[in-house]
Parts: sequence; structure tokens; C-alpha cells
Amino acid sequence: MELRDIEIFLTLADELHFGRTAERLHVSPARVSQAISRQERRMGTTLFERTSRRVELTPVGARLRDDLRQGYELIQSGIAAASRTGERPAGVLRVAAMGIVGHELQPVVDAFGERHPGCSVERREFHFSDPFGALREGEADLQVTWSPVREPDVVVGPRVLTEGRVLAVAAGHPLAGEDAVSLEVLGDHAVLDLGTGVPTYWEEAMVPRRTPSGRPVLRGPVARTFHEVLTVVASGEAVTPLNAHVRRYYTHPGVVYVPIVDVPDTEWVLVWLRDRETTEVRAFAETARELGSRAI
Repeated sequence: MELRDIEIFLTLADELHFGRTAERLHVSPARVSQAISRQERRMGTTLFERTSRRVELTPVGARLRDDLRQGYELIQSGIAAASRTGERPAGVLRVAAMGIVGHELQPVVDAFGERHPGCSVERREFHFSDPFGALREGEADLQVTWSPVREPDVVVGPRVLTEGRVLAVAAGHPLAGEDAVSLEVLGDHAVLDLGTGVPTYWEEAMVPRRTPSGRPVLRGPVARTFHEVLTVVASGEAVTPLNAHVRRYYTHPGVVYVPIVDVPDTEWVLVWLRDRETTEVRAFAETARELGSRAI
């Protein structure tokens, strides 16, 4: 199998959806289908069971996924080691974050600056509608994002921040007066859709597809920026789970944030591309690791 075919196989094994796999890898769904079919012909076995409604790994496919992932990661590490000379001037590190989360990273930035005064940190912002685009398009060297992250080309570094979650509802919504809510209420209301460019597993970590009891969660309007999130929620068209820092940084007269009591804390982690790991990236990650995670 060629390296690209391995990447396609591993991504499809994560997504279990040809369209989303194609979006993540920036290829056509036909390219994904052709690659998988070619692999199955060469091996003389079926790796995925496909129906019109879903895609599932066969037992053989599951074993192959487990075997290939370790080897793929070793290959990517080798490529990264050979590429550490970098393509940009030394002494500049571009760190991306979603909105105000970048401000919460300031203790790490300060500590890094004290340890490495010859390297400056430049801030970048990315939107949740394209969670890994800044890295893949070369606009950032590393970023902080919520976990889990299961991208084959992305290294997951240390956890840096943790926080609770809230449900954003319109000021006139029946839930606006509650002291706290359960995720179960998502089964009773339309919830914002983050769009098609977001990996399913990553979106579901924040906005689940089913309630704790198994009821489906209806997707409502699409929002691709946080301004759109607030506008749609304030209109009463949908509700949405958010990270709790919005209560401090994003007040809105038409939106109320109600704590969610039965959901794990969000964990924010540093991530970067395997084949673009540099001395500066490793130094920043090591600084964050030594400082440890902080609750916000």
C-alpha cells in the first residue's frame, strides 16, 4: 500500500463516511472509494461493509487499522525528523486559537518567552468551522483546540486548559430560567449545526448526536462563526452547548448561558502537523507540559 492509500484507509476507519473522509483529505469521494476498492482487490478480502446508510469496518479491516496506525505514525515521525530544518525563518512561532481561548494561553506564552527570548510568538485565530485548516494551510505552526483529535497527520501534545460547558439559549427560552440543565434536554430542541467541513467525532465531542438516553438530537441552522452562533441562538431558532468561558467573554443581551451538569469537562490540547514539527514547536509544547493544565 502506498502512503496516501494508508492515510485514506485510516481516515475512513475513523470517519466511517466516504464524504467526510474526502473532505478531511481534500480529495473527491470517488478517489476514496477507488483507493479502498484497490486495497481490497489486492488483499482479496473486504475491509469495509458498505450499505446505502452506513459504513462499518470488518474484523479484518479493524485488525488492519490497528496494525497500520502504529507504522503510519512511525513513518510520519521519520518524515518530521528529516524536515526539522523548517521552511520559515527561525525565531518566530505562530500559535492559533479559537477566539478568546488564545488569551487563556498567555501564561504559557509568557513562560516560553522567558525561556526562549530569541523566539517571538505571533497569534493567529481559526474558526471551529475549519478546525485544522490553519495548520494544513501553513498559517500556524501549532494551535490549541478541544480534544479528542484523531487526524492522522496531526500530533496531539499536552493538555493546557480545562473548563465546564454551558447551554446557550435565547433570553426568552423556557430553559433560560433554569439553574442548570442535563444534556438530555438536547432531545427537545433544535441544536446548531457546525457545517460539513468539521470532522464528525470532533463536532460530537461538543454537540452530541444523541442524548444520554439515546434520543436523536435534531440539527438546526448552520453557524460557521461565533457571531453567527450568538445571532441564531438569540433568535430562538436553536440552542447549542458551548464552553463555559463564553460566560465571561461573550455576553449578549439576547443569550443566556445555563450550566450543563452531566457532561465531561472540555480539555484543550496543543496540536501540530507531524511533518512540520520544529525546534520552536517542541520547545513551546515542552513549556506547556511543564506548566501543566489549568482550569479556566
